[in-house]
Amino acid sequence: MQYSHNYNSPLGKITILSDGAALTGLWFDEQHTFARLPCCKQGTSLPIFDETDTWLNIYFAGQDPGFIPALNLSGTEFCLKVWNILLTVPYGQTVTYGEIAKKISPDMSAQAVGNAVKRNNIALIVPCHRVIGAKGNLVGYAGGAARKAALLQMEQLCLFQPFSPKNNCGIIVNRHGGRLHG
Repeated sequence: MQYSHNYNSPLGKITILSDGAALTGLWFDEQHTFARLPCCKQGTSLPIFDETDTWLNIYFAGQDPGFIPALNLSGTEFCLKVWNILLTVPYGQTVTYGEIAKKISPDMSAQAVGNAVKRNNIALIVPCHRVIGAKGNLVGYAGGAARKAALLQMEQLCLFQPFSPKNNCGIIVNRHGGRLHG
């Protein structure tokens, strides 16, 4: 049985799924990838939802939650490898698709990693938003480029992106207020 819960974040409504003991899904409602909700019981109060709400409250307050709620990741062996690498990317840091690929195999392509990253069904906690392009560009986030930029800015990551209305991004400063590039 799957259970669902809603969370209102500063960046939009989030749907959270659980098998009753661990998270099985977490995404922004506008994400086209997860638009169809599997059959589930809505509005159920579960300890995992309370724990996830606490995690999200801390995260959206601009702090590292310092813990990961119980997860039930479901995917191919390759996807699980990629998602487990994502879980090691610390708050406030980024990794490129190519860097993840090299951790798996010297011959692995960044595109293959990108395909696995886009299948991540537990956004934020499995931090696919921290994966960036080789040149530091904000690519490949199912929640949209503007939301990815906002998440990275909230984590105060050190990235330089030329401003454009399309990506809603500008200079992102580091935790000490200094600009890294540009």
